[in-house]
Formats: sequence, C-alpha cells, structure tokens
Amino acid sequence: METSLLPSGPEKTLEGWPDWSILIVDDEQGMLNFLVKTLAPRCHFVMSATSAEDGAQWLRGHHVDLIILDISLPGKSGVVWLKELREQGFTGEVILITAFADLDTAIEALRAGASDFILKPFRVPQILNAVKHCYERSRLRRENFVLRRAVAQPPGRGTALVGQSPDLHNLRASIARVAPVNSTVLLQGESGTGKELVARELHAQSSRASGPFVPVNCAAVSPELIESELFGHAKGAFTGATRARDGLFHYAQGGTLFLDEIAELPLPIQATLLRAIEDLKIRPVGSEQLVPLNLRIIAATNRQLSAEVEAGRFRKDLFFRLQVVDLNLAPLRAHKQDIPELVAHFMAQLAPSLGVEPLTITAQEMDFLAQYDWPGNVRELRNLIERSLILGALNVSALYPGVKPAADNRLAPALPTDLHAMEKLHILTVLDSVQGDKTRAAHLLGESRRTLERRVAEWNSV
Repeated sequence: METSLLPSGPEKTLEGWPDWSILIVDDEQGMLNFLVKTLAPRCHFVMSATSAEDGAQWLRGHHVDLIILDISLPGKSGVVWLKELREQGFTGEVILITAFADLDTAIEALRAGASDFILKPFRVPQILNAVKHCYERSRLRRENFVLRRAVAQPPGRGTALVGQSPDLHNLRASIARVAPVNSTVLLQGESGTGKELVARELHAQSSRASGPFVPVNCAAVSPELIESELFGHAKGAFTGATRARDGLFHYAQGGTLFLDEIAELPLPIQATLLRAIEDLKIRPVGSEQLVPLNLRIIAATNRQLSAEVEAGRFRKDLFFRLQVVDLNLAPLRAHKQDIPELVAHFMAQLAPSLGVEPLTITAQEMDFLAQYDWPGNVRELRNLIERSLILGALNVSALYPGVKPAADNRLAPALPTDLHAMEKLHILTVLDSVQGDKTRAAHLLGESRRTLERRVAEWNSV
C-alpha cells in the first residue's frame, strides 16, 4: 500500500477536486504510477494498492470518496470486491478499469454497482472526465438530500433581514465582517429571533455559498439517534442498521452545517462534537474510518450557554470552542420600530401563497402590535399575520385574549402588565385554542415543543 498525500492550497489546479480522497487498486505498477501522477495534484490525497485485499485493509480505517478499481487482480477480482463493498454499505463512487472486456463484463460491472467503466489503455482526458462525472454525481446526490430536507421544513424560513433599527444595522455589519472567515460562529437569542436566518446569511456571504447549507434542529432528534444523524453509521452498528448511512456532516461537506438548539445535545455527543471540530474528522457510529471534514459550523441556542455550563449541562471546552465568534440577536421587543416594516414584508410574502388579498392595517391596530412584548419574537409576528390573512382581519384577540381596546387606543387595565404574566396568559390561550396540542401550539408560538413543555412544567411546579 502506497499513499500520496498532498496539502490543500492555492497551488492546486483549478480543474480538480481538492476535497476528494481517491483509492487506486491495480496490480500493474505502471498504471498505478500513471494514475497517481495524474490525480494527485487535483485531489486532497490519493492512495494506491495492488490487490483488493490490501484495498479492503486500508478502507477499514480510512474514508475515500472514489475507488478506481481494476477488474483483473491477483486473488479477489475487482467485480467480486465491488459487490462486497456495496453489500457492506459503501456509498462512494467506483470506476472499473480493464484491458479485457466484452459486453457481458460491462453489464456485470454495472450490476455490481460501478459508476463508470473504462477500457485500457486510456488517456488523461478520459480518466479526468470519468472522475469529473463521478464528482458531479456525488455532488448532485448530496444536493438532492439537502433539498428534500429543506422542502420538509416548516414554512416561514428564508425571510430577509428586514428592519432599519440600530439593532438590525449592527447585525448586518457583524454578518458582513464574520461571513468571509471560516471560524465557528455561535448565535444566541430567544426563540423566534431569526437565528437560522442569520446563519443562512453568513453562509450566503461566505466563500462556501456555492456549497450546501444543512440545518439540523438538535432538539427535534431523539438522544438515541442524534449521533447517527450527525455522523452517520456503519452497517450493523446497532439493531436495525441493515445498511450504512451517511450523516449530516457528510452532506454539509464544502458548505455549512447549522446546529440549531445545540444546548439540547446530550453530554456524550457534545464530547464527540468537540473532537470533530478540533480534529476536522468524524468517525461514523460503528466504523473504524476517519472521515476528513471541509465545512463550517454555525451553532445556535435560545439559552445562555454560560449558564448551562455553570449548571453542568454543557461542556465548558465545547462552549469556548464554539464561541470563536459570538453574535447575540436582540428580541423583537427591543426593536419595535421594525414592526411596521416586518408586517408589510410578511403581508407581501404570505398573501400570494395563501391566495388572499393583503390586509390594511390601521394605525390603531399597529399601536396594539407595538404594545405587545412578543415572547415568540419575529416568528410569532409572522404567525399572527398568517392567521390574520386566513381570517380576513388582524387577529388582535390572539395577543390579548378577552381584552378589548379602550377609547384612547390603549389596552384596557384588565390586561396583565407584568411581562411574564402576559406571556403565560398568551401561551395558555394558544394551548387552549388547539385543545392542548403542544406540537401545534409550539409551532404557532414560534418555539420548540421542548421549550414549551419546560415552561408549562415550571408553571405547574409553582
């Protein structure tokens, strides 16, 4: 087994695949030398082996994206080993090469799971085109996965950074400074303040904008599955793992991985994440392979992580590693001057998709919106506009249940003036309107179900 390692850097050719690792398996030393010389300047690193057995030994501890495999090998043939690789869950690309082939051999190779089939002797452009097609196929497969996840996300994402308040101007300036660098970013702010929106802006303004943006809500995945969801798993890693599966780190390669609600990660997974960030490598569950990473991590939480560290619920070393750049997002009540512009934006965004006419908001109704303290922040405002468009009138009663406006356009004194009491009243009213369905209520309030359950539990314990 020989290895050709090459540092990534500006000296790499533009026509290449700097994130890819390639394994070449051929018993002809001349062919190995030719392929290594051709591919090494264009890839992250290239490895070579002279038999399927040597290649299998290497794969037990290392990750590769592409295997260039000769069919005629001493010992196990290339086609037989390819079948074994696919049965074991290898999902990478495979190019089969041979000097002796007929139609039956080509059909057998494709049935075994080959991505391409090339006859020897071949020239440099032929092998480069084959590798290029494999790279594009792999990229499209990752993009399709990311797009399917994006389609499955709840509505209301992708809102522009709307507002002219000092808070919004400062946030835009911070994004412009932070986006070009590759450092880890920690976003802290209440639920509904737009942390994923800011993460997407950081990605869009970065050098990784052409790569994937992969969001994952750590609170929405069970603790038993989160490790496999993030890092992937090998076949047989646990009961029910009938095939290997790539994790979200794999699909975020070349782009950005957004870890929302990171405070919800179990402590053992926090340790694994810290190692991944430090080493820029991950190890799928049940595998001996180390997979190199090329991505940026942006984390977000609606809790104060420093308090979580003090309480022993979050690792101090991971907190400091994530806090390379720390952006705090202001709640909507701190920049209420942006409410009119946000209302107009949501109205223009939602009315066409709902097939209804935009509403005309009176000055009195806008005053009511400004008086409210928005515990669910911008997301709650968006949900209010959506409900109002469906009902055909601004749904002020959803904010102030049972309270009617006074003659001077201020709210009647019966409304609680304490912020926490108002928030509790609002949340309980929303829960009552959906017959206690916490999942539906959490969506309407613009926060996670786990956060809602924690608040209700705190009230019940008093």
